[in-house]
Amino acid sequence: MKNNIIKTLAITAIPIAGLLAGCSKNFLEVDPQGQTTEVLALTDPDAANKLVGGVYSTLYYGGFDKTTVGFLWVLANDIASDDADKGSTPGDFGAAGEIDNFTHTSNNFIFNNIWSGHFSAIISANKAIDVLNKGSLEQSVKNRLIGEARFLRGLYYFNLVRFFGGVPKITTAPLASEGSSDALQTRATAAEIYALIIEDLQFAADNLPLKGDAASQVGRATKGAAQSYLAKVYLYQKNWQKAFELSQAVITSGRYSLVPDYNAIFREKPVNGVGGNNNSESIFEVQTGVNLGENAVSPLFSNGQGPRGRGGWNDLGFGFNTPTIDLANAYETGDTRRNATIIFINPTVAGNSTGTVLWDGFRLPSKDSVENERYNYKAYHSNIAESAQVSNNKDTKPKNIRLMRYAELLLIYAEAAAMTNNAGEATAKLNLVRSRSNLPPSVGTQANIWKERRTELGMEQDRFLDLVRQGRAGAVLRAHGKAFVDGKHEVFPIPQAQIDLSAGRLKQNPGY
Repeated sequence: MKNNIIKTLAITAIPIAGLLAGCSKNFLEVDPQGQTTEVLALTDPDAANKLVGGVYSTLYYGGFDKTTVGFLWVLANDIASDDADKGSTPGDFGAAGEIDNFTHTSNNFIFNNIWSGHFSAIISANKAIDVLNKGSLEQSVKNRLIGEARFLRGLYYFNLVRFFGGVPKITTAPLASEGSSDALQTRATAAEIYALIIEDLQFAADNLPLKGDAASQVGRATKGAAQSYLAKVYLYQKNWQKAFELSQAVITSGRYSLVPDYNAIFREKPVNGVGGNNNSESIFEVQTGVNLGENAVSPLFSNGQGPRGRGGWNDLGFGFNTPTIDLANAYETGDTRRNATIIFINPTVAGNSTGTVLWDGFRLPSKDSVENERYNYKAYHSNIAESAQVSNNKDTKPKNIRLMRYAELLLIYAEAAAMTNNAGEATAKLNLVRSRSNLPPSVGTQANIWKERRTELGMEQDRFLDLVRQGRAGAVLRAHGKAFVDGKHEVFPIPQAQIDLSAGRLKQNPGY
C-alpha cells in the first residue's frame, strides 16, 4: 500500500444490477461433487449453514473497493464526529479530509464504496433467504438460518438509513436483467427502510438461539444480538418503551456481563482470565483470525489506524483516524477508559529514544518520529503478543471488530428507562457502567447518559450518528470547528456514480 495509491484511487462505481449478476461467487459458491451450495442448501442443513456462513463473509468488506463495517466505514463515521481527526499527514487522503471538514461532495469515493459494499452484502443475504425459503429443511432450522441472514440484512440497512437516509429497498434476489427496475433504482423513504429493519430484526429475535445455547455458534447472530440492535433502532425512533423492553430482555437473559477490566475488552486473548475475543460482554463482533483465511480479515482496520512514522509507511500503520484532544478531555479524572481508548505519544519524550510503551511492551518511537499525538488503542493489534497476519499482505491483521457490547446495551436501557420515568433503573445501569471504569456514582438523566455513551464508546463509530440522533450534531460539531450545515449534513450524499447509473432515478439528498 503506497501513499500515491490512496491519493489516486478512482471511484469504483458498482451498479446494483451488476451486483445481482454475481456478487457472491467467492464466498457463497462451493462446488462439492459438481453441485453448488445453493442447490444442496435446499435439503442439506450443513450446506444451508455454509450458505449463510457466506453471508457473514460480507462483514469483512473493508478495503478500497467496497466497505461494510471495515476501514472506510470506521474512518467516515469517526472523523465526521468530534472524536477523531483524519490523522496521518495533512495533505494525505483528501477524500477523508473532506469528510473531516464537511466539505465533501457526492463524488467522494468513500460514499460509493460504502454504498456498494452494503448493497452487495444485502443482495448476498437476499440470495440466501430466497434459497432457504424454497428449501425443505426442518422448520426450526430453516427459521434459524433465515433469521441469521435477516439479522445481517437488518444491520446493513440500519447502517445505510442512518448514513444516507432513504435508500432502495431490496428484499429479493432478482435476476440481473431486473436491475433497472424502479424498485431497485429509486429510493424508499427512511420510514419504509426502518419498517424493514424492524421486521428483519424481530424475525431474528423470534428465531435465533440465546448466546451459549446448543444451537448457537460463536460469531453468529443470537437472540440477544437481534434484541440489542432492535432496541437501538427503537432508540433512534424515540420509541422508549420498546427500547426499554428489548434491552431489559437482554439483561434478564443472564447471558452477558461486563468485562471487569476495560483494557481487556479489545485484546485478542483474555487478560488474567477476562476479556479477549468473544468475551462475556460481546453481543456481536466480526470474527477474524488464522482459521478464517485472508478473506475473513478486514483490510486496513488495524494498520490503517496505527501510528505512522515520519518519512513514509512503516510496519506500525498508516496513521488515520486519530483521537481528538476534545475526546481526551471528555474523560473524567481517574476514568480508566481514557488510556484504554487513546494511545498518547508523550510530548516529554520528544528528541530521545524513550517512546510510549504499549500494553505488550512494544515501545513506540518518540514524538519526533511519528506524525500524530494520539492513536486509536482499540484498533491496536500486537505483532508481539497476538496472532500473526494471515497472509503476506501486512495490511491484514486478525483484529475482531466489536459492533455491539453489553455496556452499550446497558446504556440503551438506561436512556430508555430515563425517558419512561424509571429514574431508579436509569441510575442503576448508568452506574454499573461507570463503576467498571473507577468512577463515582452519577444520576441517570438523559444528558448524563449521553455523556457516558461518548466516553464508553469512544472510537467505536457511534458518536457522529449518536449526535444526529440526539438532534445536536450541528451545535456540537460547529463548536468543534467543523462546517456542519443543519438540514444537510445529518446524512451523507447519495453517491453521484449511483445516481448516474440509475439514469437519474435516484434523487440526491437536500443541499448536495
